[in-house]
Amino acid sequence: MTNNCKKWMGVACGVAMALLGVASLAAAPAGSYHLLKKVPLGAAPGGGEYFDYLTADSDARRIYVSHGTEVVVVDADSGAKVGTIGGLQRCHGIVLVHDLGKGFITDGDGEKVVVFDIATLKVTGEIKTEKDADSIIYDPASKHIFAFNGDPHSATVIDPGSGTIVKRLDMGGGPEFAVADGKGMVYNNIEDKNEVAAIDSKTLTIKARWPVAPAGGPTAITMDREHRRLFSAGREPAMLVMMGADTGKVLQSEKISGGVDAAVFEPETALLYVSTRDGMIHIFHEDTPEKLSEVETVKTEFGAKTMALDTKTHNLYVSTADFAATTDAKGNARKRPTPGTFHLLIYGK
Repeated sequence: MTNNCKKWMGVACGVAMALLGVASLAAAPAGSYHLLKKVPLGAAPGGGEYFDYLTADSDARRIYVSHGTEVVVVDADSGAKVGTIGGLQRCHGIVLVHDLGKGFITDGDGEKVVVFDIATLKVTGEIKTEKDADSIIYDPASKHIFAFNGDPHSATVIDPGSGTIVKRLDMGGGPEFAVADGKGMVYNNIEDKNEVAAIDSKTLTIKARWPVAPAGGPTAITMDREHRRLFSAGREPAMLVMMGADTGKVLQSEKISGGVDAAVFEPETALLYVSTRDGMIHIFHEDTPEKLSEVETVKTEFGAKTMALDTKTHNLYVSTADFAATTDAKGNARKRPTPGTFHLLIYGK
């Protein structure tokens, strides 16, 4: 064999190995999520049956579960109840600021954010917001908390250290969930305007508004921070879109089931999880920053629309109740949760 032949064979081998490496990076892990455990959590004080967001503290092995007038805290591994944070009227979101040892809960009917001690789960204070205080996030760049108020179309920006309000921000529409990039931008779904609002978290101004079409009524949002990709999921129509976080350009859209309310992106696996009221968790793999592929659809239960991810075990947590068929005053068929049947579902591989 001539030296030239050897040279070209070496080049070909190198190209082949490089392509193999790209292929292996793009390969999605095999799907096999299934129900590991069902944890009954009973009735919340005051009766009725209302539930919303979940928050995972993977390091402390705790899952925080919104449930009407209380937040139930369970052990992430066993599902055993660790404690409760009560005295709420209608709780929604939970966010933890570990540097301060504090947690914060939005109480929509109470028009406030309730502050608690992470170690003891004791309520230590409250911050007046506006009615329908709903989703809540912590932005590490500005070190501010953003509580989004649905009906007033606003955000209450809070200094978590002092517990004081920094600013009321007019969102220009009904805000839903938000995500922070950690570098000074917060992205919030504006459900009734079919758009994402890009907020500069240091100047506290809205820098851009981007349409989410072909999705509509966006609720859930998450982010691939490394590749600057937003994943916004809407209900009308029920679709997921991947957007550029700097341009707002929609790069891909995918159909999902109805009633989406949560989305989580996991950088370690490049997996995107999207949960819906119809009882599905859609799992997508980010093959490249321009391409998603759906690798698995996990059947859960009706109503299990909110979700948390344990980054230690990769387990997924959703909450729901038993639902019964009823009719409203106009004779329309409805499904209503049965009081006292609230439970947590844990899915894993």
